[in-house]
Amino acid sequence: MTAQETRRAPISAAAFAAAAGQSVVEVAAAQAEAVSAAARLVVEGLRAGGVVQAFGTGHSQALAMEIAGRAGGLVPTNMIALRDLVLIGGADPDVLTDPLLERDLSVAQRLYDLHAIDPRDVFVIASSSGGNGAVVEFAQVVKAHGHPLIAITSLQHSSRITSRHPSGKRLFELADVVLDNHAPYGDALLQSGDVRVCAISSITAALLAQMVVAEVVAAQLAAGELPPVYLSSNVPEGDEHNRALEARYAGRIRRSA
Repeated sequence: MTAQETRRAPISAAAFAAAAGQSVVEVAAAQAEAVSAAARLVVEGLRAGGVVQAFGTGHSQALAMEIAGRAGGLVPTNMIALRDLVLIGGADPDVLTDPLLERDLSVAQRLYDLHAIDPRDVFVIASSSGGNGAVVEFAQVVKAHGHPLIAITSLQHSSRITSRHPSGKRLFELADVVLDNHAPYGDALLQSGDVRVCAISSITAALLAQMVVAEVVAAQLAAGELPPVYLSSNVPEGDEHNRALEARYAGRIRRSA
């Protein structure tokens, strides 16, 4: 039974677990080639001295946190978030209460300029819908500066919407590699009549991010390189290990939380 079929089962915890599990299986199989392509971009960027810059708005911030500063993840990673307008840029905190902030084109260049971006850096931008102004504008800024761009998005949803960006572009149309999280239109996985519940995009996007990390580390190990990987800060040796690796990228990376 496919995820499309299981999501029309009666709504329950068990139904969601079954549909989500099937979605994970389908995404892992369907996106294997794209994951390999994304990993190659990351490996090339890291070997050149770059870091991975991760950006997402709304719930896609969780994807950026999945990439940057995560135990078991790569150290040369940096999270970019709307809150940086306040935390780094000194903007009035009230700006973050604007429910339409992620549609504001002007924040894209401001966010790019707030971080110590290097020409060798690789960008990962997550947006399941892929059409809000800030996300599309940020992708355009990234490409204008010549960075490789990996998008994590829902092609099923994004292909059905009209972009909120003046260009009419959606995120997937700007990326060098697109990782499709297979979320349905509207994201909710289960449906009973007109009721739709239980979003899936965060789960499958995290899966894709960790698959890319696995492929990057595998490539580094195969080349005889020692991957710069975070230990959990909640194990005794974690802090010392992490500080030593982070020192290599001083001024270029920030913890995600």
